[in-house]
Amino acid sequence: MRILFLNYEFPPLGGGAANATRYLLEAWRDADGLSIDLVCSSPGRASIETVGARVAVHRLDIGKRGSLHYQSQADLLRYAWAAYRYSRRLMRDHRYDGCLAFFGIPCGVVALGLGLPYIVSLRGSDVPFYNPRFQLLDRLVFQRLSRHIWRSAAAVVANSAGLRGLAQKSAPGQPIGVVPNGVDTTRFAPDPARTAGAGLRLLCVSRLIPRKGIDSLLHAMVMLNPGVRLEIIGSGAQEDALKALSSSLGVSSRVTFSGALPHADLPERYRSADLFVLPSHNEGMSNTVLEAMASGLPVLLTDTGGTGELLRPGVNGALIEAGNPAHIAEQIQGYLGQGDRLAREGAAARATAERFSWQATAEAYAALFDQHFGGKPA
Repeated sequence: MRILFLNYEFPPLGGGAANATRYLLEAWRDADGLSIDLVCSSPGRASIETVGARVAVHRLDIGKRGSLHYQSQADLLRYAWAAYRYSRRLMRDHRYDGCLAFFGIPCGVVALGLGLPYIVSLRGSDVPFYNPRFQLLDRLVFQRLSRHIWRSAAAVVANSAGLRGLAQKSAPGQPIGVVPNGVDTTRFAPDPARTAGAGLRLLCVSRLIPRKGIDSLLHAMVMLNPGVRLEIIGSGAQEDALKALSSSLGVSSRVTFSGALPHADLPERYRSADLFVLPSHNEGMSNTVLEAMASGLPVLLTDTGGTGELLRPGVNGALIEAGNPAHIAEQIQGYLGQGDRLAREGAAARATAERFSWQATAEAYAALFDQHFGGKPA
């Protein structure tokens, strides 16, 4: 079976969906009877590379400028046109059984235009009313367009039950399955020598954009014991504003902005922290949350996206209120000097993460390929 895979993000471009794609390709590289052609964006020149014998990555030059971790609407439009034209050429050379489109918009639009049977994987910002910067376009265009793309698909899946629920508000009655993200529990693992110190080492790994709510976390730092320190890993359009806010709040000596780090450097950073905090207003199923949990960190999360599947308050972390610095600070304060709690909830977080693997995610997609493209029953 040969699958055309569309995702405008692929490392080093993009964030969680890019990393998810990389892990899936690794899982499929030696899969019997399955060949994959990924069509994605390039940070520079167009190129083709192989992953094992059965996977090829086709990077398209879309004239990318600016941050590698932020895709403008112009970037998405250029990718959509380039991917459509390039995929048509691929279809002349190969017979594809179907297409997997990460993101209903723009990739689902491309898949629809190609005329192949396709599966849409909803990732977050492609769901109407998920991302505040698309609110007007969601009302005017994207909600109606999304319903059409989803109805025309062989199947639609989301990466969390929460994201499925949001999507179904725009398309009541639309069948949407859930295929969660996974995590590499070998690469991301606890530090057996970790001990809690007198202070508390907080970690947030995130794009620095308004939807992530990092400003609320900085305001919470004002209310916390001086022994609490925060490392923020990531970059984005809000980076300079957040650094300025940290300085104006007087917490810059306790907050480290480490920028966007190579994915290979992240396991060490998770292992050196005590507690992971992600105060997002909206999420799908965050890869960084799963990585933190696999690393043995309790997680403080807002009630959005995959939180319902991952977080058991009081067992492996705590629930925080989006946009409420006082509540965030209160929940963080509850871990100060509580080494036993950190160890207990960290172990429970690791146990939760062990239920999620990229191999299981890859197999779930392969089962969908068989069902919808190969004529096999569910």
